[in-house]
Amino acid sequence: MSGFKNFVLRGNLVELAVAFIMAAAFAAVVKATVDLILGIIGKVGAIPDFSTWTPHGLLLGAWITAIITFVVLSAVVYFFIVLPYTEAKEKFFPSPEPGTPEDVKLLQEIRDLLAGQQGRPTP
Repeated sequence: MSGFKNFVLRGNLVELAVAFIMAAAFAAVVKATVDLILGIIGKVGAIPDFSTWTPHGLLLGAWITAIITFVVLSAVVYFFIVLPYTEAKEKFFPSPEPGTPEDVKLLQEIRDLLAGQQGRPTP
């Protein structure tokens, strides 16, 4: 039973479940935003329903709609999720300062001591 509890309460599983729930709720907002942008583009091009535009029988409007949806979704995810998350993570859990890690320093000391015992110059 403790294995199941560890599995359920592991951070990744909970984060993934929250992500799916938020994505489902956020999908309606993104769809409405894309519809608004396409409506504006449709008014400029005198085509009120841009997604049904089919020049020469090709579904070019559907393709353009998919491209605009992708760009809007990517921008929203980056500016409202990735960027704030990265800034908060760096604020609350700062990266270690650059330099030689402690284990590498220890190995260098051991190397230098062994080289000194054998009479070789240390690098």
